[in-house]
Amino acid sequence: MKVEVLQKEAIQLLKELIETPSFSSEEDETAALIENWFTQHDIPFQRTKNNVWAVSQNYDPEKPTLLLNSHHDTVKPNAGYTNDPFRAIEDNGKLYGLGSNDAGGCLVSLLATFTYFYQKENLRYNLVIVASAEEESSGPNGLNSMLSIIPKIDVAIVGEPTQMQLAVAEKGLVVFDAVVKGTPSHAAHPNNDNAIYNTIEVLDWFKKYRFKKSSDVLGDVKMTVTQISAGNQHNVVPASVNLVVDVRVNDAYSNQEIATILQNESPCTEITPRSLRLNSSSISIDHALVQAGISLGRETYGSPTLSDQAALSCESLKLGPGDSTRSHTANEFIYIDEIKEGIELYINILEKVIV
Repeated sequence: MKVEVLQKEAIQLLKELIETPSFSSEEDETAALIENWFTQHDIPFQRTKNNVWAVSQNYDPEKPTLLLNSHHDTVKPNAGYTNDPFRAIEDNGKLYGLGSNDAGGCLVSLLATFTYFYQKENLRYNLVIVASAEEESSGPNGLNSMLSIIPKIDVAIVGEPTQMQLAVAEKGLVVFDAVVKGTPSHAAHPNNDNAIYNTIEVLDWFKKYRFKKSSDVLGDVKMTVTQISAGNQHNVVPASVNLVVDVRVNDAYSNQEIATILQNESPCTEITPRSLRLNSSSISIDHALVQAGISLGRETYGSPTLSDQAALSCESLKLGPGDSTRSHTANEFIYIDEIKEGIELYINILEKVIV
């Protein structure tokens, strides 16, 4: 198919996706829209829960496989919206609507790209595309659940808004639940072991602590206390204070190493990771995908935000139209020209690598 036709169809699909609510684990109707895309282009597909996927027509198990992936779930709209988040509004070159930028523009661009290459013969790589669910919630029925179902993946492009620059690494995430304990008492009596006062020193430790190893691409590990809770009566000193600590992990550490360090060194009474599975991701600067992007004028950088890359054990490149700073904001939008450029660049990069 001509690129211009695919661009037009992709933009129309994005409008339909915007106008179809698809919160994480509630993506049934957008999955049906993606099924319609494959049906209209005579591409056999499969659906596993709300993940819709397909493989290139001339799939050869002897060749390496390249995954194209983006997600069709969204967060819930925030209170700052002045537009209807479920209405696709095209105005002055912008397409407004929930999920337009994160990551609808990426998804429809990758669907168009996959369709462009679907029937081509003698490619160096097989292509597999997964339009995945539950990315925003890191849920159990997203891309992570598909890796034992789809063909083995050797490398991946994960569609997230990067302004079509090359995110060659991505920070991992570990969320910790921490407890600072003290001695409960009546507020009227002296207490030199007040859990809330004990927390002051603990918070200062988290504020000042620095992990030793930095990364050339991702910089330092970033640790932030994001929640604190304690007590339920004005006249009772609580026995403990609960903290939530968000740690964005660079590629110099595994998530397990971060957990071990904090459990050994932090002044908390208890500190427990919720999950260790969302590790950092990267791809070699020398990989053909990266070099193809560089040859087309794209720049490399390290991404601080989490994506479905965390579910993959192979090398992966985060790349897509749109701007990450617009994600999860009120009146979210993507430029129409960003989608057109995204499709062209995806195709041009892949032509340098797989054709």
